[in-house]
Amino acid sequence: MMYDGINLLGALGAAVGGFLFGALWYGLLGKAWMQAAGLSAGQSRPSPGIMALTFLCQFIMAFVFAGVIYHVAGTSVRSGLISAAMIWIGFMLPAQIVNHRFQGKPWSLTAIDSGHWLGVLLVQGILIGLIDDFPA
Repeated sequence: MMYDGINLLGALGAAVGGFLFGALWYGLLGKAWMQAAGLSAGQSRPSPGIMALTFLCQFIMAFVFAGVIYHVAGTSVRSGLISAAMIWIGFMLPAQIVNHRFQGKPWSLTAIDSGHWLGVLLVQGILIGLIDDFPA
């Protein structure tokens, strides 16, 4: 199923992949993240509503990312990975750095959160490229 060159199944698969990557990333780095963010275990436990919102945002991100990949370079795993790196370096990393510096957060939080978004983009870029190869 396509929408203006965007494979909707690819966007959905990329959203699922990005969501699962985040669960793994913060599952492994949760304690370090809580410490860097200055949160207690109780403060960092997300509600089902926040988890649903997170998935919705992952889908929106994957849908727009699929459009960027398609319109800039044509959809493939290679263009997905290159686009992921460019978007992370040009938009996500600088935004995280600025936000965390103004919030007075430690660089360790920036590294953890920015690493998460790099991983999400790479996973999404790979899945968008792979799923786009399947007939819609």
